[in-house]
Amino acid sequence: MNQVLGLSWAGIVRLGLVQTSLGAIIVLTTTVINRVMVVELALPAMLPGILVGIHHAVQMSRPRFGHGSDVGGRTTGWIVGGMLVLALGGVAAAAGTVLIATDVFWGLVVSTLAFVAIGLGASAAGTSTLVTLAKHVAPHRKAAAATIVWIMMIAGFAITAGVAGQYLDPFTPMRLLSVTASVSTIAFVLTVVSVFRLEPKNVLTAQDRAALSTQRGSFSKALREVWHEPEAKRFTIFVFVSMLAYSAQDLILEPFAGTVFSMTPGESTSLSGLQHSGVLLGMIIVAATTLVRKNADTVVLRRWTIVGCLASAVSLAAIAIGGSFPQTWPLGGNVFVLGVSNGAFAVAAIASMMSLASAGKTGAEGLRMGLWGASQAIAFALGGFLGTVAIDVSRGFIGDPVMAYGLVFSLEAVMFVVAAVIGMRLRPAVSDDPQPMPSFGEIAMVEVLDAR
Repeated sequence: MNQVLGLSWAGIVRLGLVQTSLGAIIVLTTTVINRVMVVELALPAMLPGILVGIHHAVQMSRPRFGHGSDVGGRTTGWIVGGMLVLALGGVAAAAGTVLIATDVFWGLVVSTLAFVAIGLGASAAGTSTLVTLAKHVAPHRKAAAATIVWIMMIAGFAITAGVAGQYLDPFTPMRLLSVTASVSTIAFVLTVVSVFRLEPKNVLTAQDRAALSTQRGSFSKALREVWHEPEAKRFTIFVFVSMLAYSAQDLILEPFAGTVFSMTPGESTSLSGLQHSGVLLGMIIVAATTLVRKNADTVVLRRWTIVGCLASAVSLAAIAIGGSFPQTWPLGGNVFVLGVSNGAFAVAAIASMMSLASAGKTGAEGLRMGLWGASQAIAFALGGFLGTVAIDVSRGFIGDPVMAYGLVFSLEAVMFVVAAVIGMRLRPAVSDDPQPMPSFGEIAMVEVLDAR
C-alpha cells in the first residue's frame, strides 16, 4: 500500500492536541462527576465505579472503528465524529448527574447512556488518532510521537482538572453542567481545528481502493484474518498481560504506603507524584534513544519494551521485599525507579503498536490498532479491580499486611516477567524481504556475538 510517511513534528503535536481534548473530557467524567455523585449526592461509591466500568467495556468496539477507517481509507472523519460523540456524552453525563438529584431513575438512565457514548467516542477518536500516527509517522519517530501524544493527554488531564476546579466552586448543579459543556465544546472545536487538512491526501492507490472496497461489510471476516496473524495475536496477548500488570498497581500502592510505611495521606500522594515523574522521565529517555538510531523500529524499540517490563518486575519485587524494612527502605526512590521502568515500557509498547500495525496484510492497520486498543482497555478495566480484590483476599487469608501486599506485588512482578517473555518472541515489522524475519531474541544474540 502506498503509505505516506509525511507527518512533521508540528503535525504530531496537532494530533497530540486531539489527545489533550480527549483527556480533558475524560477527566471530568471519571473524576469530577465521580466525586459529585459520592460526596454531594451521597450515592454509593460503586455507582460511578459501574459507570466508569461501562465506559471501559464499551471500548471493546475499538476494532470495529479501526476497521471502518481501514475500509474508508481515511481517519479524519472518525476522529471528528468520535470527538463529537465524546463531547455530547460528557455533557449528558453532567446532565444525568444533575437529574439524579431530583429523579434518581431517569438520572441513572441518562448517565448510563452518557457513559456508553463516552466509551464509543473515546474508542473512535482515540483509535483513529493512533492509526493516523501509525500510517504517517516515520519509523524512527514513532517512540517520540507516542511520548508527545501521551504527555499531551496527561496535560489535558492536569489543565482541565486545575482550571475546571476553580470554576466549579462554589458548587452548584448548574455550574457543573455549564463547566462540562464549556470544556466539551472547547475540546471539540480544538479537535476540528487540529485535524483540518492534516491527513495526507491520495493515500490509497486505485488498486488499494479496489481491494478495500471488497471488504465493506466484512468486519467479522477481517477480524478473523487479523486474529490468525501470529504476530497480531501474540502482540494482543502481550498488551493484555503487560497492561494488566501495569494497571493492577495503581489502586494499591498508596494504601500500601499508608498501611505498611505509616505514611500520611499527603506523603503517599507525594509518592504518587514521584512515580508519575519517573514515568515521564522513562518516556523521554526512550524517545531520545529511538530518535538517535534510525533502526530503532526493529531493535532499540523492542529492547526497551522488554527491558522496561523486566525492570518493572524487579522494582515491584523490591517493593514487596521493602515492606519488611519500613524504617530503612528507600520507598520513594524505589517507586521512582518503578515509574521510570513503567514509562519506558509503556511508550515503547505504544510505539511498537504503531509499528506493528503496518505489518501483515495491508489495509488492516486500523483493525489491528483497534484490537490492541480493546485489549488494553479490558486490561485497564480489570487491573485496578483485580489488584484491590487480590489485596482483600490476601489479607483475609494472611493476617500480616506486609506479607499480603508483598504477595500481590510479587504476582504483578511475575506478570511483567511473563509479558517480557512474550515480548522476546515478537518479531520486527514485516519488510519487503520475503525471508522470515528474525525474532528480537535472535537479533539480540547476533548483536552480543558481534560485540565479542
